[in-house]
Amino acid sequence: MVNQPVLSEDDDREESASAAYARAVGSRLRAVRKQMRLSLQAVEAMSEQEFKASVLGAYERGERAISVPRLQRLARLYDVPVDQLLPQVDDTTRWGAGEAEPGGAVAAQARARRALRPWDGQEKVSIDLAKLGSVSGPERDLLRRFLSMIQVQRQDFNGRMITIRAEDLRAIACLFGVTPDAMSRRLDELGLRVTL
Repeated sequence: MVNQPVLSEDDDREESASAAYARAVGSRLRAVRKQMRLSLQAVEAMSEQEFKASVLGAYERGERAISVPRLQRLARLYDVPVDQLLPQVDDTTRWGAGEAEPGGAVAAQARARRALRPWDGQEKVSIDLAKLGSVSGPERDLLRRFLSMIQVQRQDFNGRMITIRAEDLRAIACLFGVTPDAMSRRLDELGLRVTL
């Protein structure tokens, strides 16, 4: 007769915490993919079959845990920082049985923080992120870094366009050493400004 290992209560809790965290990561993976308006099949095609739709779906449902190297490759494919593919939790939160789980208090706190951000200023400028890739020179790199920072703060990775506040335009103008009006004209010259 073969002896089966006996799982302790701590082992059960750790396994439960791991499963809950895998579901939270999966939920985040799905949210970013959907925000980018990509289907599972589109990701499979974009990745040249590296991320099969069925496997990515299993990651998103929390049925499989994604390894760190694969998470990094997926982040590169989505063109987002790796940490944006992970659930946002503070150091005191643990994923365990009977503790904060995805969709619970932690998720509610994150939604409340996002709702408090003052993104809706009166003067807005929309920038075409797709066209930004075709701009050459140091302007592109500086704009890309600044706009990437805004995307991370907002957790907005649709990849097509971004609307920034007048304050953001002033900050960009400062980076380039010009006035906000001159920066706005330069965005028009580069074909980056989207008129809504």
